[in-house]
Amino acid sequence: MAVTHHARASKRELEVLVMLGAHRSNADIAAMLHISVRTVENHVSSLLRKYGVADRRALGELAVQVQAGAPAPGRLAGLPPALTTFVGRSAEREHLVETLRDARLVTLVGPGGMGKTRLVGQIAEAAGPFFPSGGAFVELAAARDGYVAQAVAAALGVTERPQQALEDAVVERLGESRSLLVLDNCEHVIDAVARFAERVLAGCPGTHILSTSRERLGISGERAVPLGPLPLESDAERLFIDRATAADPGFAADPAVIAKLCARLDGMPLAIELAAARSASLGETGLLAALDDHLRLVAGGRGRNERHRSLRAVIGWSHDLLDDEEQALFRRLAVFAGAFNLDAAAAVSSVGNPCGAIADVLGRLADKSLVTVHHRGAAARWRMLQTVRAFAIDRLDASGERPEIQARHLRWAAGIATELETKLDGDDWYEEFDRLADDLREALAVAPEGPGELPHQLARALAHLAYTRRFLMESLGHYRTAAERAPAPGEAAADLHAAAAVTHAIGDDGQRPFDLLIAAANLAQSAGDRGATATALAQAVTTAKRHPAGFAAEVPHERLCELLDAARSAADGSGNAVVAARLAEATAWAAASSRSIGATSGRHQADPTLAEAAVAAARATGDPVLISAALDAVATADLVAGRTADLRRIMDERLTLLPAMPRHDPSAAQEIIDTYRMAHLAALGGGDLPAALSIGQQTMDDDLAGSSYHSAALLLTPLVLSGRFDEALRMAGTAWEGWRRASRPRTGTMSPPMAAVALVHGLRGDDEGYALWRSRAIDVIGELPPHPTFLTMVDARLALHAGRLEDAAALVRLAFNGTRSWSPPYAQAVGAELAVVAGLSDARALLSAAERHDNAWVSACTARARGRLDGDATALADAVAGWERIGARFERACTLLLLPDRFAEGQRDLAALGVRVPVH
Repeated sequence: MAVTHHARASKRELEVLVMLGAHRSNADIAAMLHISVRTVENHVSSLLRKYGVADRRALGELAVQVQAGAPAPGRLAGLPPALTTFVGRSAEREHLVETLRDARLVTLVGPGGMGKTRLVGQIAEAAGPFFPSGGAFVELAAARDGYVAQAVAAALGVTERPQQALEDAVVERLGESRSLLVLDNCEHVIDAVARFAERVLAGCPGTHILSTSRERLGISGERAVPLGPLPLESDAERLFIDRATAADPGFAADPAVIAKLCARLDGMPLAIELAAARSASLGETGLLAALDDHLRLVAGGRGRNERHRSLRAVIGWSHDLLDDEEQALFRRLAVFAGAFNLDAAAAVSSVGNPCGAIADVLGRLADKSLVTVHHRGAAARWRMLQTVRAFAIDRLDASGERPEIQARHLRWAAGIATELETKLDGDDWYEEFDRLADDLREALAVAPEGPGELPHQLARALAHLAYTRRFLMESLGHYRTAAERAPAPGEAAADLHAAAAVTHAIGDDGQRPFDLLIAAANLAQSAGDRGATATALAQAVTTAKRHPAGFAAEVPHERLCELLDAARSAADGSGNAVVAARLAEATAWAAASSRSIGATSGRHQADPTLAEAAVAAARATGDPVLISAALDAVATADLVAGRTADLRRIMDERLTLLPAMPRHDPSAAQEIIDTYRMAHLAALGGGDLPAALSIGQQTMDDDLAGSSYHSAALLLTPLVLSGRFDEALRMAGTAWEGWRRASRPRTGTMSPPMAAVALVHGLRGDDEGYALWRSRAIDVIGELPPHPTFLTMVDARLALHAGRLEDAAALVRLAFNGTRSWSPPYAQAVGAELAVVAGLSDARALLSAAERHDNAWVSACTARARGRLDGDATALADAVAGWERIGARFERACTLLLLPDRFAEGQRDLAALGVRVPVH
C-alpha cells in the first residue's frame, strides 16, 4: 500500500530526542524533565515509530544531526514545488518506495519526457518517514561535468574547509544518518555522478540515493527501474484532460478522440502536455488532424527510440505553430542551462527589446508548455525542460545565431557575476549565486578561447564568488582560468596572486602557493609592475619559511636570498607601504634561517628583532591582514624561545584583528586560519582552558577556519582537561569519523584529542575504550615519536590515578625527554607528580624543572605534587584554587581527596563525573 507521512515529533518528544543524543538514560531524562520513567518510555517508542528507526542508538544519531543544523527530520532540501497536479503512476510509486527501502541506489531509467522528475518528487515525499535525517533533491540538468559535488553541497548547505575536499564535506555531513539524496537528470554527467555515488555509498552507510537518468549509472548494487509511458485508456487520458482543462476551464471533448490523441502520442507525458496546451486554440479534432502530419514520419515499431522521435516530432509541431517572435525567443532561451528571470531573457533576446514585450512572449511560451514558470513572491523564473531545450538548441544552430546569442549570454553572465560581487557583505547573494552558478559556469566554458575582456571578467568574478561561497577548489580553478584569459600580464599576475591565497584556505600551505607566487612575480615583472613583483617575491620567501612542512624538500637558503634580493631590487624607491611591510616580513623570516642553516629549528622561526621591525612596518599600512602576518613572525620567535606570556599577548592581538578581516577576500584566508590555530595552541600552552574552549568554539562556528571534524577535535582536549567528560565523549565520534572519511590524513593535531578521549575511558575504568582511543591517537600520526606527546601525559596520568607505579621510571624519563611544543609541559608536570608518588630519587629535581613552565594547568599540578612531596596543605589548597580558576573539575576533585576535611566532597564530585576514586 502507499506510504504516508508520519506525524512530526512534539516539543516534548524533541526534548527527549536531544537527551537521547546526550546518551542519557530513561531515568536521567525523567528526572531532568520532571516526568515519569514510563512517560519517557512512551516518548521513546513514539520517536522510534515516527522516525522509522530501529533503536535508541539511531535516535541518538538523529539528535546529533538536528543539533548540528542538518535538515529537519524527514525534510528534503531543494524538493521542487508541484506546479500542476500529479496524475497516475500509483503502481510505480508503490514499487519504487518499497525498492528504495531495500536498495541503497535506485535509478529510474527512461527517455526524456517520460515524467521521471515529477515521479521521483512524489517518491521522495512519500519515503520521507524512512529517512528521518532528511537529505536533498538535487537538480543536475544544468550542471556541467565536474560540478556534481557543488550541486549536492549547495542543496545541503555544505562548504569546503581547509584540508577537506567538497565531496568529503558532503560525506561528513551525511555521516551514518539515514538520509536520502535524489539526483535528478544524471545522463549528461553520468560518469561524475557514478563516482560521486560510489563515494557517498561507501562513506555513508545510512544514505540511500534515488537517481533519474536515460541510462543506468552502472555501479555495483544499483537497482535500475525502467519507466514506461502512461497506460492508455486510463492515466494517459486523465493527464490530457487535466492539462487541457487547466488551459481552458471550459474544455470538453469526445473521449474517443482523446483516446486516439493519447495513442498517437504513445502515452508520453510531455507529449501529452504539449498537445493538451494547444487544445484551447485548435479543439480536439483540429489537434488530431494537425498532429497527424508530424507523426506520420514515425511509422513502424513503438520502442523507446521511436517514442522519443515521436516526442521530438510533437515538440517540432508545437514549435512550428509559434509565430516568428515566439520562435526567435524560444531558440535564444536555449543558451540558459538553468532557470532565468525576465532581465536575463531580455539580455539574450534582440537588442533593445523592452522587458514588457519579452514578458508577453514568455507568457505565451509558458501557455504552450514550452517553458515552465515558477513564481516566488513577486519574482518569476522560467526554465526549459531538457528535452525541449535540446530541440531549441538545434533550432538555434539552424538559425546561425548561436555565436551571437552565446556572446550576449557571456555579456549577461559577466555583468551579473560582477553585480553579485557587490553584494558579498550581505546575505541576499548566497541563494542567488546558487541559482545562477550553473549558467555562469556554462557561459565561461563555451566562451571563445584565448584572452578576452569578458571571459576574464567572468572568470575572476566567478572565482571570487566561489571562494566566498566556500567552493574553494572551484575558486582556485577559476582564478587559474582568469590568468589564462587575462588581456594583459599584470591582470594575470593579480589572478595568480589570488590563487596562491586560495591555496591557504584549501589547506595547501607550501609548494603550491610558492610556485603560484613565483609565476605571479614573473608576470608582474613582464608587465612592468615593480610593486606587484616585489610583493609576490617577498611572499614567496615568507611562505617557504613560514610553512616549511608543505614542501617536499626545503627551499635552499641561497635560492631564498636570490628571491629576496630580487624583491628589494624591484621595490627600490617605490615608497609603497604595503610593499615595504611584505619585504620586512620576508627579511625577518630569511634572517633567522641564515643563522640556522642545516638546523631543523631554523625551518620555522623568525628573527625576533627583525620581526618587531616587520610589525612596525605593517602597522604603518593599517591593514589587519599585514599586521597579523607580521605578528605571527614575532609569535613564532616567542614560541621557539618558550616565552609563553609574550606569545599569549601576541595571539590576543591577532584575535582582535579577526573581525576587521574581509571574509570574501582570499588574501585574508591564511591569517584567519592561522590565527585560530596558533591562538588555540597558545591557550593550551598557557593552560588557559576557558580560552582554549572559547577559541575552539569560535573555530567550529567559522566557515573558513577548519573542517567540522577538525574543529570538534580542537574542543576535545580542553573539554577533557576541564573535566567535561560527557561532552567530550559525545563529540569524539564526530571528530574520529570525520577524520576517517577525510581519507585519514596524517596529522599531529588530531593525536592529542584522541589521547584525551582515551584518558576519559581509562579514568572510568573502561579498559577496552582506553585501548581503542589510545591506538587511534597513534594511528593519526603513524607512530609514536621518541619525545613526549600528549599521550605520554595520558599514560602517566592513568598510572598515577590507578597507583600503577611499576613503569613510573620509564614514563617519567619519556616525559622529560624534551621538545618544543605545547604538550610536553603537561607530560612533565604529571611525570613529576608520578615521580613523587613513586618515590623516585630525582623527584624533587624533576618537580623543580616542571615548575618553571608558565602554564596555569601545570602550576596547579606541580602545586599538588609539591604538597604531596612536602606534606604541605597550603600547597594543596593552592592547587585547588588553581584548578578552580581554569575550570578543571576532575583535577580539583582529585586534589580534594588529599585534604582530609574535603575528602567526601572530592568523592561526590568524582562520582558525578563517572570516575572511580584514585589509589593514593
